[in-house]
Amino acid sequence: MERISLQPRSGWQQQFEQLGFSYHSIDDLYWDERYAYRFSEQQIDVLEQATEDLHQMCLQAVDHVLRHGMQERFSIPPNFWQRVEQSWREREFSLYGRFDLSWNGQGAPKMLEYNADTPTGLVESSVAQWYWLQDVFPDADQFNSIHEKLIAQWQSFPHKGMLHFACIMQNEEDEGNLSYLRDTAIQAGLTTRQLCVEQIGWDAQRARLVDDVDLVIDNLFKLYPWEWLSREAFSTHLEQPETRIIEPAWKMILSNKAILPVLWELFPGHPNLLPAFFDRWRIQGDYVKKPLYSREGENISIYRGSEVIHTDGEYGAEGYVYQAFAPQAFFDDGITPAYTSIGSWVIGDQAAGIGIREDATLITKNTSRFVPHYFE
Repeated sequence: MERISLQPRSGWQQQFEQLGFSYHSIDDLYWDERYAYRFSEQQIDVLEQATEDLHQMCLQAVDHVLRHGMQERFSIPPNFWQRVEQSWREREFSLYGRFDLSWNGQGAPKMLEYNADTPTGLVESSVAQWYWLQDVFPDADQFNSIHEKLIAQWQSFPHKGMLHFACIMQNEEDEGNLSYLRDTAIQAGLTTRQLCVEQIGWDAQRARLVDDVDLVIDNLFKLYPWEWLSREAFSTHLEQPETRIIEPAWKMILSNKAILPVLWELFPGHPNLLPAFFDRWRIQGDYVKKPLYSREGENISIYRGSEVIHTDGEYGAEGYVYQAFAPQAFFDDGITPAYTSIGSWVIGDQAAGIGIREDATLITKNTSRFVPHYFE
């Protein structure tokens, strides 16, 4: 695993805007092709295997949580427990997820967390870096079958009728990811309609969720977290499964940091896991304090020796978990030093590719740069 310096392509901004990747320069610098990460084929095999092993362990952990009635540890609202359990019993359709891994190319990749409900970064991981590869390293390969696997997974969607896509439309990144996912569904042959979350309403007469033109919402892909959705004014209407929701309610367990101690309890010492507990005193050495619910690196505290690195935010009311600290790969060319996080995508139950984020600090945030990769 190497970080190499490159000359950015001329006109890449226009290319990406035509592809729907309009937010390529949020905060001045998001997509960053001044660098690239080079892997060996053997290293890609390691990442692929680790991703699929972690996903299977996570599925076992969901079953364990529900069989032992541990939903309260996850701060899941009690009125949603039944829906979570039913969605798991029926193995409701799941599209995707993304593991965040710490790895420097040697040893075993370590799981930092599983963004299993509303992961973003798809457009850049799937489309943008593939176009970059064709222009810059046309004879090389890339761990990236995301687009094809998304279409194939949509083709396995077992329900008929309109599939609505919703997010908060004022967020350009969310809108871009939602539009891309909708496009893959259309390519899979599904009938779709896009709207913003605020346009979802309740028709009391029909006792169904409806959109802004009063169409019943039978199937809903929502790029909107379950922990927010379950606390909306109309959330009581979501407790029953008349509307099929993607990601399914059982993902409320996997997208929660409380899954980390459960995984360590079930698979202690597994090479792809870090020790994690609900109690601080059980952690030895450097550690990270994470809220059960946290997004974009908010409210994370890293305790490394005498140093404390902390980010502010609005999370933490539901509680915290404590995970052993895993130093992320660090690269310093004397110009732009960077800590590296690998986002490894799961489509259905299969590993599908990676996207790499860089930051000047150990905490990856929504402003962290995205850097392409290839392997030979």
